[in-house]
Amino acid sequence: MFLPIDYHLLELATAQMRLTQSALILSTLLASWLGMQAVHELGHVLGAKFTGGRVARVVLHPLTISRTDVAENPHPLIVVWSGPICGVLLPLLLWASVAKIIPKAAFLPRFFAGFCLLANGLYIGIGSFDRVGDCGEMLKHGSPIWLLWSFGLLTAPFGLWLWHGLGSHFGWGSSPHEVNQTVTVASLIIACALIALSLIIGGR
Repeated sequence: MFLPIDYHLLELATAQMRLTQSALILSTLLASWLGMQAVHELGHVLGAKFTGGRVARVVLHPLTISRTDVAENPHPLIVVWSGPICGVLLPLLLWASVAKIIPKAAFLPRFFAGFCLLANGLYIGIGSFDRVGDCGEMLKHGSPIWLLWSFGLLTAPFGLWLWHGLGSHFGWGSSPHEVNQTVTVASLIIACALIALSLIIGGR
């Protein structure tokens, strides 16, 4: 005996699943972008603090590109490299920590780590040709251009490797997983918290 299929309930369940999937994807991308800028600038701030520099302003508004202005900077090369170095190491440490504590949610910090490695790698590697942002400071203060290329070649491909196979956790691919609602809510909260942090620091 076959039970009748309630197509209305089936459509509602499908719509809810797609909404959850979209919320997870969008919030993860937004949180990754804002978080990437935050850890990058944190690296500059820490580099300045530990080398006797004085941070004049940190720009971290969600509607602009982040930057850190250092008023007194006795070791500019350390400060400028601290941004991308912390920008890739801190996300990797976060991923490793979450993977041990909450393995089911580890794909989120893994995506974030991959995002940061890819973003910082492309920024330093490709930006070296036009001396964009940090790249200009690195070259100005003595970093050889091959070092910037090496950083990009090391980090960007590793970032892509970290992304490999993560699509199923977001409901994509040939064998998609069911999108976890709890993880989706956590991703939304993180994205909102990072927006609030960016607005508080502001500096635009």
